Amino acid sequence: MGKGTRRTFLKTSTAGVAAAVMPQAAQALVATPGATEGPYYPEPDMRFDDADNDLVRTEGQVREAGGEIIYLTGQVTDGDGNPVSGARVEIWQCDANGRYLHTGDDRDTPRDSAFQGFGHHVTGKDGQYRFRTIRPVPYPGRTPHIHVKVITGQRTLTTQLYLAGEPGNENDVLYRRLSTTERQAVEMRFETRDGAPTTKVNLIV
Repeated sequence: MGKGTRRTFLKTSTAGVAAAVMPQAAQALVATPGATEGPYYPEPDMRFDDADNDLVRTEGQVREAGGEIIYLTGQVTDGDGNPVSGARVEIWQCDANGRYLHTGDDRDTPRDSAFQGFGHHVTGKDGQYRFRTIRPVPYPGRTPHIHVKVITGQRTLTTQLYLAGEPGNENDVLYRRLSTTERQAVEMRFETRDGAPTTKVNLIV
């Protein structure tokens, strides 16, 4: 991805991937289920200076990260279905080799230095977020997943997203704790848009 293309991605409106917001209902929506932050949330001093919403291309690297590129999109709303603007959405995950951007992950497996490992996006008035990242891969003892943290003025939601239909899900201790409804709320289902796998997961805080 060239510098101009990257700049366009980072600044482009997410209107093309938007879906209609559920109308405000008398009964509040069920909040997205929370999950543990895990041991590898990268503290600020562990992150790249480049910590935007494109985890595949890191400033200063001549190549893109390994793995299958995907787009993770969605909308942050409150329990009444109203978009939440100014929410800071963070994601972090292991690279295609199964290594995290964290000093505590000291396994011998080489880390993909081109993978940003952590990124963030601040929602606009429409509450939408968008990331360019890689399809998550298994980590020792865990099914593929992406960590997500949503920080608003009122609360912080920490959760994990899973691949729908992934065989390893049923063997994952955290996934198994979720009810059927909760699983559906944090599962990623893909469709091809503009030649790339794209998933939309709305986050209710």
